[in-house]
Amino acid sequence: MAEPTGTTATTTGTTTDGSTATGGTTAAAGPGIAWRTYGRPGRSPRRLRIAASAGLMACLVLAVVLVPPLVQLDQQAVDLAARLRPPSWAHPFGTDDMGRDLLLRCVYGLRVSLLVGVVAAVAATVVGTAVGAAAAALGGWTDRLLMRVVDAFSSVPHLLLGVFVVALFRPGVWPVVVSVALTHWLSTARIVRAEVLSLRSRPFIDAAVSGGASRWRIAVRHLVPGVLPQAALAAVLMIPHAMWHESALSFLGLGLPAHQASLGTLVQASRGSLLAGDWWPALFPGLLLVLPTLAIAALASAWRDRLDPRRRSELTL
Repeated sequence: MAEPTGTTATTTGTTTDGSTATGGTTAAAGPGIAWRTYGRPGRSPRRLRIAASAGLMACLVLAVVLVPPLVQLDQQAVDLAARLRPPSWAHPFGTDDMGRDLLLRCVYGLRVSLLVGVVAAVAATVVGTAVGAAAAALGGWTDRLLMRVVDAFSSVPHLLLGVFVVALFRPGVWPVVVSVALTHWLSTARIVRAEVLSLRSRPFIDAAVSGGASRWRIAVRHLVPGVLPQAALAAVLMIPHAMWHESALSFLGLGLPAHQASLGTLVQASRGSLLAGDWWPALFPGLLLVLPTLAIAALASAWRDRLDPRRRSELTL
């Protein structure tokens, strides 16, 4: 019988999340027998991207929550002697055409835009979930009527409908929230309806019907809880969309008043400076629109993959 040689060979292994583990060894323990060990798996680029996105969103949220009460400065204070100064240690984002600190203005603007995005996304998700669940659970003429309402709203461009809604009120935060909420519940209604129709074909729903449960009880106890994860994911994805919608309305002069800082009003006020060659009043508010969108997209991608591991999300950075 041949003696074991005792040789070892470096091996690589692939973990379940796609990362590669190196540094393992295969030790010969006898003829046809090998013991394989793996080193500690490294962090995949996808995990690093998710961690970076979560860290970025945490920093942005902390900034809008902590900076206004801690920094005792007036964001509306005008200093014409310091107008349009480039970024420096005193003013990291520079100053605008009125000499106001652009970093402080951007923090206040992000605070308003995030408020509009979160409140409008939650309101639109509640409306869309109620409509979609009612259409699928009740079926029949109720389903047809509600889906025709969704089709009617979908036939009008979101921005045009938002302009019409905002024009009915004085400029302010809450008219923008109402405008965004009324124009963004349609996709959630379709998603929830499809999920409820899928749940209705499950065996446990048939068992509940056979047991004499009413439609209302089935909807409240089984159907609505089953679609809440998808509805919550739709709400998260809607936040950056609502922020861009608010910025578009404010850029057109129909959203918030010009003196109130939001990312849309800051970009709108920077047009003249940008034409004169001063780039910083437009760059930093634009970055604060793009960065949360990318971070939320990465986090939503990880969430959707967790809900349905068999289907990899198409939302990538």
